[in-house]
Amino acid sequence: MRVLLIAGAVNSLTQRVQAELRDRGHTVAVAPVRDAHTVRTAVAEHDPELIIAPMLKTAVPEDVWSRHTCLIVHPGPPGDRGPSALDWAIQEGASTWGVTVLQADAEMDAGDVWASASFDMPPTGKSDVYRGEASDAALDAVLVTVDRFASGCHRPAPQSPRGRGARPYLRQSERRIDWRTDATADVLRRLRAADSQPGVLDDLLGGQWYLHGGHAEDRLRGEPGRVIATRAQAICRATVDGAVWIPQLRARRTPADPPGVKLPATLALGAALPRVPEMPVPLGLPVWRDTFSDIRYREEEGVGIVGFSFPGGAMSTAQCRRLLDAYRYACSRPTRVIVLGGHRDFFSNGIHLNVIEAAADPSAESWANIQAIDDLVEAVLTTTDRFVVSALGGNAAAGGVMLAIAADEVWCRSGVVLNPHYRLMGLPGSEFWTYSLPRRVGPETADWLTRNPEPLSAAAAQRLGMVDRILPSSPEGFAARVMELAGDLAADPATHQRLAEKKNTRARDETAKPLAAYRAEELARMKRVFFDPAAPYHALRRAFVRKEPSPS
Repeated sequence: MRVLLIAGAVNSLTQRVQAELRDRGHTVAVAPVRDAHTVRTAVAEHDPELIIAPMLKTAVPEDVWSRHTCLIVHPGPPGDRGPSALDWAIQEGASTWGVTVLQADAEMDAGDVWASASFDMPPTGKSDVYRGEASDAALDAVLVTVDRFASGCHRPAPQSPRGRGARPYLRQSERRIDWRTDATADVLRRLRAADSQPGVLDDLLGGQWYLHGGHAEDRLRGEPGRVIATRAQAICRATVDGAVWIPQLRARRTPADPPGVKLPATLALGAALPRVPEMPVPLGLPVWRDTFSDIRYREEEGVGIVGFSFPGGAMSTAQCRRLLDAYRYACSRPTRVIVLGGHRDFFSNGIHLNVIEAAADPSAESWANIQAIDDLVEAVLTTTDRFVVSALGGNAAAGGVMLAIAADEVWCRSGVVLNPHYRLMGLPGSEFWTYSLPRRVGPETADWLTRNPEPLSAAAAQRLGMVDRILPSSPEGFAARVMELAGDLAADPATHQRLAEKKNTRARDETAKPLAAYRAEELARMKRVFFDPAAPYHALRRAFVRKEPSPS
């Protein structure tokens, strides 16, 4: 069937629907749309049998929905309506939520229901929920809907008049935190309901900032609202009954300034940050500690897990170096298997474009960042005394995919989407992709993957050889399943033989062409781009970071 996806942005859900429908044999086109005109243009160009809107910011015009079956994926249960459905649910502490596929008509989100699915709400941020439980529910509902539409005999059901009805956009006045009275649980709900976008607008250290992300703190205390500590570039602010960690900030835009850039909190504050203690925690932080730590190490029955979770999946120079330190620590431990990742949400999307854009010298920061991530990938590739698994609980792109495939095996949660290319940012790529990708999928497929900016489902990536195992699991259950399977791998006598074969293979490959040669060739191409002011990378990076129209 010819399916057209229309979306305000080609976000994670749009990519997942695209990849999953293609896996099932449908011809899928994707059209970013911003208004009625672009919707009409896309429909005229692609002549679809079915239109699906996974994420839409504009109304579908009547002359489109009256002539075509046009389905809206709404991130709320049947009867819920409005543009801030998931935000309201998280801020108000909903324990369960849902996704509805409904037919577009004259009234926003009020059309007949084709399918719906529900999920338990996890205690995490909106963007994580959206890419995890909500995405799983949405995909289930979309697949049911497509089958029902294809049958030609299904009639969608009208929405119940007893539903929640339309709710307004969740404005900053209703998101605002009162540090003098709001308990930690209330503060966390507000922060998590706005974690990626739009953030919570707040007065901080003499300026106005959007706060992005929120983590509990179980020990530190102080005067409510004050910054009392830092850790891994996050700030800790006291509440009336505890404290919270805020990983990222974005300056409020003034009419004379360009759009603000979301940055690690201490980097954003710069000289405005007061002198407060840096409060590191050990890598092996006990699981019962309720505090912020973006890198953790856990060891059990011959398995060492290097878990990490960076906002948006971006990895700055500093984050790459800290993760490399953690990986080297894991390599020093008496284990047979190392797992890299294993957390829910993003694995990695490669270098940190926001930090690069905000740097005094973006070219120099780009160069430092790519070398730091290359150091990490090289450490994984040259680990020959234990078996390394990359465990992807969430999506990965660009250099993050190449980090994953540096391991001996790649395990993906079902529903993960991979984008193994750099083309949309105008980069030739590094992270040893010219070594790792061809050895997994062959030179021709490797070249095609890096030249064609198309998302891959975990199943498609497995068919190509990029992924070794798919784990059907909820986002919350992924870590436990990874530990169980990694434990089996560590206990398997055949793992010893696999390690011997791995060491011999690495030696043969090194003799044929040293890793240093791959790295030098890739970095030479990257350096030419980074330090060429006219290279498209700089304009593409700026547009991506500042949410501006992409240059043609």
